[in-house]
Amino acid sequence: MENSTENPAPNANGAAVIEARGLSKYYGPFIATEDVTFSVPQGEIAAFLGPNGAGKSTTMKMLTGFLAPSRGEARIAGHLMQDQEERILASQKIGYLPENGPLYNEMTPVSFLKYMGTARNITGSQLKDRLSYVCEQCSLSTVWNKPIGKLSRGYRQRVGMAQALLHDPDVLIMDEPTSGLDPNQVHDVRTLIRDLGQSKTVLLSTHILTEVEAVCDRVILINSGRLVFDGSVTEMIGQEESLETRFRELTGNCKV
Repeated sequence: MENSTENPAPNANGAAVIEARGLSKYYGPFIATEDVTFSVPQGEIAAFLGPNGAGKSTTMKMLTGFLAPSRGEARIAGHLMQDQEERILASQKIGYLPENGPLYNEMTPVSFLKYMGTARNITGSQLKDRLSYVCEQCSLSTVWNKPIGKLSRGYRQRVGMAQALLHDPDVLIMDEPTSGLDPNQVHDVRTLIRDLGQSKTVLLSTHILTEVEAVCDRVILINSGRLVFDGSVTEMIGQEESLETRFRELTGNCKV
């Protein structure tokens, strides 16, 4: 493994906000992830890369407390996600956009987001302000009052991102945030993520390597459930001609 350490430590940007320490998930003899260890400091945008089936979504679910690890621990802003009380406290700081996140098809974006806001104890003028913010930032005004079940995949993805941003979290963990978006929408989301990264800690999974170069400060790469690289985008490219070539090299999909 390149540019990694046994124990995650904050870097020069600040204290670690997202921490994975030896995260492992086993399903009988099948190893989904094993000994995944990294940390992301405040104000950093980190790309979480890997081939399909590498364990990215599994790791994200363990980091957010949706899935219990078989071994190891996850911490968000110092809160241990395997502890029920700590996980509740951490949930107030996390905005999570899962892959194909569940939505209520019979609800409209505005009714769904009001419901989510109320569930997070956001009410009154604060809820009104946050609804206006996510509506604008996620470009939802034209579908604000349409049933979610009638929306395209791209708009459904934007509703999911809106719920992740609604409570103004300190930490954003996003699984394929630009999936299903058209080029203009992808540009808008990338700009939004860059802006959010100035004040928030962001971990995003993507298969679009140009997105990594455009948005991210750092790359965390796993392959077959194990960490194989942790460093800057420039460090990952190294002497290769492109990020894609280096990705293929590190994941065993090209001759070196």
